[in-house]
Amino acid sequence: MSDVDLGALGVNLLASAAAAIAVMLVTFVIALRRGTHRIVDVAWGLAFAAVALVSWRLSAGFGDDGRRLLVLALTGVWGLRLSAHIAHRGSGHGEDPRYARMLDKAPGSRTAYAFRKVYLLQGALVWLVSLPVQAAAYLPAALDLWAVGAVTLWTAGILFEAVGDRQLARFKADPANRGRIMDRGLWRYTRHPSYFGDFLLWWGLFLLTAPDPALAAAVAVSPLVMSYLLIFGSGKRLLERHMRERPGYAEYAARTSGFLPLPPRREPAGRARR
Repeated sequence: MSDVDLGALGVNLLASAAAAIAVMLVTFVIALRRGTHRIVDVAWGLAFAAVALVSWRLSAGFGDDGRRLLVLALTGVWGLRLSAHIAHRGSGHGEDPRYARMLDKAPGSRTAYAFRKVYLLQGALVWLVSLPVQAAAYLPAALDLWAVGAVTLWTAGILFEAVGDRQLARFKADPANRGRIMDRGLWRYTRHPSYFGDFLLWWGLFLLTAPDPALAAAVAVSPLVMSYLLIFGSGKRLLERHMRERPGYAEYAARTSGFLPLPPRREPAGRARR
């Protein structure tokens, strides 16, 4: 039997859903004014930070204060860093090709289709994926070895994500690399350092619910869904669909792990690298 106050957690689930949808609604209005929907990617991290803040506030008196603060800090740092990075990366660019292709297939109003398929869907996913963040805030258990494991995984994940993003940004900033495929640093070992970092990070956040096995089992769907999205859904799969036509990408993909960091595979004899 869980020691968590399920009634209080239920209120939190409703409030967090409202917070996530509110962030997406504001973003939708801004996107319509700017004429581009790529801004929703910036809102993704902000929505998680909003859910963490709501959970921290509402869980006062129910969860352990140290665990509540840790959940807020880990989720907030990740969400705000991700949003800032995406905002900087997309500054001055037009519509994201992914959203342009999606809206080209809209049956009827493009605006209504974007609201349903992009904003409401992402708001729902934020709520679902953030279930461990919400639940951990209500755990009365003091920080323990599970928390150490959580912070360790989170730290490895955010370093992988931030370092990979930085390496790619520096690579793209060099005019000599125009038209080339990034295969240096972390990108030599995995084609998706940032997605692998997210994977580690969210399993780390899930570990914060581990002191309560019943609660952990109830929210395990969240890191599983995030893992699926990163590997098979809107993460790796869509990005590679966009990249596969670029010269040199097939060779890069043949020698580089698709997700887990692994030593590069040897190329067949006689095949020259770029």
